[in-house]
Amino acid sequence: MSRGGGRGHTRVKTARSRSAQSTRWLERQLNDPYVKRAKAEGYRSRAAYKLTELDEKFDFLKGSKRVVDLGIAPGGWTQVVRKRLPKAAVVGIDLLPVDPIDGATILQMDFMADAAPDRLIEELGGAPDLILSDMAANTVGHPQTDALRTLGLVEAALDFAIRTLEPGGDFVAKVFAGGADSALVAEMKRNFATVKHAKPPASRKGSVEWFVVAQGFKGRAE
Repeated sequence: MSRGGGRGHTRVKTARSRSAQSTRWLERQLNDPYVKRAKAEGYRSRAAYKLTELDEKFDFLKGSKRVVDLGIAPGGWTQVVRKRLPKAAVVGIDLLPVDPIDGATILQMDFMADAAPDRLIEELGGAPDLILSDMAANTVGHPQTDALRTLGLVEAALDFAIRTLEPGGDFVAKVFAGGADSALVAEMKRNFATVKHAKPPASRKGSVEWFVVAQGFKGRAE
């Protein structure tokens, strides 16, 4: 690594074993203030600040007692939940292994598996009042395909929310390319009092990710 000129910007020399793309990623990480802050404050990822900033705007964490974190890896969002809601029950799920987080139950399994929804509720000990989803499909480099694959995960997460949330509960999910599509937004509006899109400051400007925040679940029809 070498120091570039001005304001302590760290520049990374391209190594033979490292591609130009990975070199750019490493340089961006080393100079990202959120990455530095996360390391200093003990968070596992800069994504913790996305959730913090969304909560500062929409105040969905306050009063939550049972929380589900879909796509928990590496655990930054659950760390925020545990810090702000130390008495809340928290259950997370991910395909990837996740190091333990004090006070949280972590399931390593596919959320799309038939057994996953019931297992989440069983581990949670009751209906959730907040469902968080930072799930995104593995990208293939084709923007439309990537957006559609992630949209499928958001649809599954919303279906889970509608089937399990406590009345008055909230649902927060990552979406791509400017937000959820019109049919998905319409479904949210049928089931929640308010539906908003937001891009928190911690989300990189060049990123296509946005977040949808649906609050005030109306409850299931009997």
